[in-house]
Amino acid sequence: MKLERYQVDAFTDKIFGGNPACVVPLQEWLPDDLLLNIAKENAVPETAFFVHKGEKIHLRWFTPDIEMDLCGHATLATAHCLFTMLNYGKSRMIFETLSGDLEVVASDGYYFLDFPSRMPIASVLPEPIRRALNIEPLEVLKARDYVLVFDSENDIRNIEINRLYFDLVNLGHGGVIVTARGIDCDFVSRFFTPQSTILEDPVTGSAHCSLIPFWAQRLGKNEMFAMQLSDRVGKLKCLNKADRVIISGQARTYSAGWLYTE
Repeated sequence: MKLERYQVDAFTDKIFGGNPACVVPLQEWLPDDLLLNIAKENAVPETAFFVHKGEKIHLRWFTPDIEMDLCGHATLATAHCLFTMLNYGKSRMIFETLSGDLEVVASDGYYFLDFPSRMPIASVLPEPIRRALNIEPLEVLKARDYVLVFDSENDIRNIEINRLYFDLVNLGHGGVIVTARGIDCDFVSRFFTPQSTILEDPVTGSAHCSLIPFWAQRLGKNEMFAMQLSDRVGKLKCLNKADRVIISGQARTYSAGWLYTE
């Protein structure tokens, strides 16, 4: 079987920045084990598959390990492909997903993702994760992901993970967000997933479902600019809207071609 395959760098304005995602358009759904094998072979943090479904687009996301319930950067990458490469013809897209209907609007070179808000609440960090960190967090909160608040941006840059302890925990779809106030932006973050092929996700849109309401409350503002401090660096414009958040960023197409499944 021959399938189209696009690779897009999301939440960045330059190639080799942001978070790479592969996007694979389908005419109909293929078996889940084949989708997972394609994601493994692509070897990027997420591969997005989609099927047109009337006025909506059915969208699913796979890491090299599991199917995800929500992914920001691969949603942005899919919208970018539809808008710039696949002649979709509309600047507003509705994706049907495991996390409900998600709207994305393309405007002035940015993609605006309307995602659910997930305010984290105070929690207790599992001891293996605590032992895996080289710096102690000031606060521990949790929504889908653990949100660990640190003293400074330098702390976030200098965090190291000991996988010997970290991988003792299975968080399912969740991960560990580390965050602090930013120096040249409102807040910064990084994102790690235990027991995953790719330990650090370069830019995690879904993490901002929790980061945006948390920092909006902490900073007393609803419009913010955030950076994810992986080696590739991600830039995100953020808007807090009651039970929703708007996460926006840019994207660049890295490659377009074909994949073969037999």
